[in-house]
Amino acid sequence: MHLIIAHLVVSFSVTLVALLAVAGLLHLLPRLGEGISDALCHAPILDVSVTYFTAAPLVWGPIIGGWAGLVGAIAGQVASVLIWSLLHELAHLPATRGPRIVKTMNRILGRFRNHAAIWTTAPVAPVFTLVRIAELTLYPMLTALVGLPAYNQREWVNVSRQKFAGLVGHDLIWCLYCDWMTGVVSMEVEMLRNVETFWCPIRFASGKKCDNCKLDFPDIEVAWVNADATMADVTAKLETLYAGGERSWYGKRVGITVRGQPIEASPPREVDRVDAHVDPHPDTDPDPDAAAAAADDVESSPPREVEPTTIAEHP
Repeated sequence: MHLIIAHLVVSFSVTLVALLAVAGLLHLLPRLGEGISDALCHAPILDVSVTYFTAAPLVWGPIIGGWAGLVGAIAGQVASVLIWSLLHELAHLPATRGPRIVKTMNRILGRFRNHAAIWTTAPVAPVFTLVRIAELTLYPMLTALVGLPAYNQREWVNVSRQKFAGLVGHDLIWCLYCDWMTGVVSMEVEMLRNVETFWCPIRFASGKKCDNCKLDFPDIEVAWVNADATMADVTAKLETLYAGGERSWYGKRVGITVRGQPIEASPPREVDRVDAHVDPHPDTDPDPDAAAAAADDVESSPPREVEPTTIAEHP
């Protein structure tokens, strides 16, 4: 029993000190130059930092003391977040007295529910780390093997919310978590769009699933065959999409985006002027003045433009 407690305490202490020390170092490094600060906020160096804080303790904890070491490491992670948040808020007291996300959500939800819900999202961080490993190691193999498009991942996986005025302590650390996580997931979905259309451009039999997924996979509507199509239709579709050498998902080629931007439209077309229709067999003699006025109206009316049609996704 004493050995278990010792392993727990040692793992907790090592994790707490190691995380706070590196956090302090990260605060100092940007002072050495803007280039260093920029590199720390973008992949791949950002991935190293995030892995150190989220996943590494889950490795060294069990090494130190098995299950007790793992529990101690997790407790050390939680304590480091709480202590860093407190210290950062003390260093930015004026900001803590103004409007804050945590204050607003505590008022809306209640302090316990708000904080319990936030911490419920924390265990997902190591899962996102595994996703990043796949993005960095497996997807590039698909680029090399079959030509799926490569990406500048630093444009997707980066953090910038630390620059937002008034975002400090508790608010800052959780917003940075969301900042990183959103980039990771967006990068993952972009890669999956390429994979799905490349190997299986077949709509789901469930119309509801198609509706739910088309927001992130627009090719469902514009490039995949119907669920009741034939394999001949599928192979013909693949020939149409990829025989020319292009490998990106189809919607990206023609301008469809995932978040509601319009497809690239052709210029507006003019509608032909409608000629006045005269009944060749009138029952009565037409009124010459009325006919002349109608002709003048048609002649003077400017051509109308048809608005360009766009395909927009859900905002």
